Amino acid sequence: MRVIDTSAWIEWLIDSPLRERLAQEIPARAQCIVPTLVQFELAKWPTREVGEEAADQMIAYTQQCVVAPLDTRLALLAADLHRQYRLATADAVVYATAREWGADLLTCDSHFAHLPGVVLIPKTPASAGRQS
Repeated sequence: MRVIDTSAWIEWLIDSPLRERLAQEIPARAQCIVPTLVQFELAKWPTREVGEEAADQMIAYTQQCVVAPLDTRLALLAADLHRQYRLATADAVVYATAREWGADLLTCDSHFAHLPGVVLIPKTPASAGRQS
């Protein structure tokens, strides 16, 4: 099982130089966990950057994966991880989802690099400024 961070989905969506490598790391939909917070970010970013149709397609794709809702248990774990690793709120929720599901986290954001269970594919300089 693998949680895919918003940064990785966006690099894949924009057909960045990382797309081919990410495609090798993104598991089949039944093994791909998508936090509802990531769905929110994916609805927001593509609508603003590449259009509403792309956002709709991205959400439709994620709905075929394992969708992990944010509940109280996950929120409390995220709060603990936020304090422990000094993560931003959204990052703590995404990382907590991976921990809760016993999954690793695929990301392109280097601020996750020091965390256990993270598969990091660093962003290229050209794509680094395009995140949510």
